[in-house]
Amino acid sequence: MAHVKRLFERQVAQATKATGEVDLELLGRLVVSAYEQADRDRKRAHRSTAQMADELADLKRRLERQVEERDAALRDRKAKQAEEKLRLDAALNHMSHGLLMFDADSRMVVCNRRYLELYRLSPERVRPGISLEELLLARAEVRTFIGDPTSHALSLRAKIATRDNYSRMVELPDGRTISIVSRPTESGGWVVTHEDVSDRRRAEKKIAHMAHHDALTDLPNRVLYRERLAEALATLNAGERLAVFYLDLDSFKTVNDTLGHQIGDELLKIVADRLRGCIGESATVARVGGDEFALILPRVVHLNDAALLAQKICETIREPFELSGQTMTTDTSIGIAIAPDDGTAPDDLLKSADMALYGAKSDGRGTFRFFEPTMDSRVKTRRALEIALRNALVAGEFELHYQPIMNLSDNSISCCEALIRWNHPERGLLPPGEFIPIAEETGLIVPIGEWVLRRACADAASWPEDVKVAVNLSSIQTMNLNLMPVVIGTLAASGLPANRLELEITETVMMQNTEATLATLYRLRELGVKISLDDFGTGFSSLSYLLRFPFDKLKIDRSFVADLSQDDDALAIVRAITSMAKSLRMITTAEGVETQEQLDHIRRLGCAEVQGFYIGKPQRREEIARLLAASTSRQARQA
Repeated sequence: MAHVKRLFERQVAQATKATGEVDLELLGRLVVSAYEQADRDRKRAHRSTAQMADELADLKRRLERQVEERDAALRDRKAKQAEEKLRLDAALNHMSHGLLMFDADSRMVVCNRRYLELYRLSPERVRPGISLEELLLARAEVRTFIGDPTSHALSLRAKIATRDNYSRMVELPDGRTISIVSRPTESGGWVVTHEDVSDRRRAEKKIAHMAHHDALTDLPNRVLYRERLAEALATLNAGERLAVFYLDLDSFKTVNDTLGHQIGDELLKIVADRLRGCIGESATVARVGGDEFALILPRVVHLNDAALLAQKICETIREPFELSGQTMTTDTSIGIAIAPDDGTAPDDLLKSADMALYGAKSDGRGTFRFFEPTMDSRVKTRRALEIALRNALVAGEFELHYQPIMNLSDNSISCCEALIRWNHPERGLLPPGEFIPIAEETGLIVPIGEWVLRRACADAASWPEDVKVAVNLSSIQTMNLNLMPVVIGTLAASGLPANRLELEITETVMMQNTEATLATLYRLRELGVKISLDDFGTGFSSLSYLLRFPFDKLKIDRSFVADLSQDDDALAIVRAITSMAKSLRMITTAEGVETQEQLDHIRRLGCAEVQGFYIGKPQRREEIARLLAASTSRQARQA
């Protein structure tokens, strides 16, 4: 108000003339101008205030947006942190490794779920902040730690103090293997990972085992056998000896070929078990090939120790096998080398034992032989013979000789036995004893046996109708599933009646694969083929075979006939066989008759037929044909 008064006084002074009169018109203008200026000032102030208010409002809005943005960013950051924490927790708790983190004071900071699972710990018992000793004590309570927690913790701290990575393998009381790796952190603590490597260790052990053991029998393989042999030789003291055995199964190839590899594998597994049972803990037995096994017998004091073990093995392997419901037998041949006598290096000893094995096979198989220096040349000869034998059939080097069998009722020739001979290109005419064992071992006996059967039937078809032909069958042939078709085809091709064919088998045949053998023999008999049991009385269970199969003929072994003049027991045996055969309606043939005295004994004992050099030696087919023709003419004249 004072301000307005002073303004008006100034305006009045401005409007007063020199005469002292007030110029009212001027005063009015001054007052109007003042009011207009005041109005302008008011409006300007109003505009400034409005602008300020707008600016304040805008500032408020910006501040509010900034606050909202900061709040949103904070919420996002918290959400991301929570998400990252969840991910970290998920990662930690789904690790295949157990994980621990300790601070510089040896207190646990982090423990994942896998660690708790590995050591059967509860989350309530193992919480962040517990000491290393407390953690080990918790494990001891659930029996996943053995030892003193305090001393073990001190040992771990000492290792961690070096600030180096530290790893170890721990075997838990329950048999698991844990791999533990500790790594220091920059803060002075450390991180530890725990991995259950039990499966991996088992797999590694299995792989290592498989690399040194045979997959079928689980015996040591050739690699491990050689390593153990080298170790045994390296530790052999002066004056000490060890024996190396090398053995295989006789005619195993034929088992595979005729009965199948599954049966062959079963046989090998049983043989492996029997060999394990024959040796002591200090000895080693290994499978080094298909049907080949090797042994190491340490601390051989006397050679008889090795001989007794070899004999035991032969007898054990010879016992019957039950294979998929079938009963069969087999033999083994064994070669033995002695260190250091026969060599001091593994390869030399194995070579010597291998040569001794060939020597055992050459001597008839089913036996054992010690290495001898002269065996080298014998082995080479035998191997050369085996190679030549493979070509002999194709080259037409075989021929048949026939030995007559006489019927004692009328002294006529009732049958002729076919006997194979080999015209060796260098060694001349070889008897079957020199090559048939090799043929059986290599499986060549099957095609050779088929050739014998075809040739014998073809020759016999031209003989007198009352003369039969006898053909020997090996155990390998009787086990061959193709035997029946071969016999049927041969009879059809030759035109020989089935009742004029005699098939001779030995007791060994009956011991091997009994059920299948019997089935085959019965089918052959249904065809009309005659079945003879050769070398009767020399086997193990002769009488049991007679009960299981009705043979047409029993051929009494030559060993009994040779002793008839000097041995009353031989007379009694032949008499008993003859009497038994008559009761069973079987013909008896005495083999090996070489003198008139033996023939007279055989007549008195009641045998139906005789065979031997006194009756006739084996002859070529042209010669036997002339002999049969002459016999037929003589009988016709006598009639």
